[in-house]
Amino acid sequence: MESAQNTLVVDLGPLRRSVEDRIKAGSYASADEVIQAGLLALEREEASTNEWLTKLAEESSADPRPSVPASQVFRELRAKYAPAPRKTAS
Repeated sequence: MESAQNTLVVDLGPLRRSVEDRIKAGSYASADEVIQAGLLALEREEASTNEWLTKLAEESSADPRPSVPASQVFRELRAKYAPAPRKTAS
């Protein structure tokens, strides 16, 4: 059984020209194909980012060093990146 097609109207704004250019160049047969390819690329990018974040989280969890409380981290960052005190004219 085939799934029903749903119609979705999307305002591409300035991206419309990009879609049209790809169709004219023969890279894609229709706007549907361009949008589908874009969504598939977005899914690949999100999957890659999620894999990277998961790896970082796993590495962090496996790190034997003691945790540093967030309040301490932010205190140290504020001290490090605080603007230099202004010199007053004497």
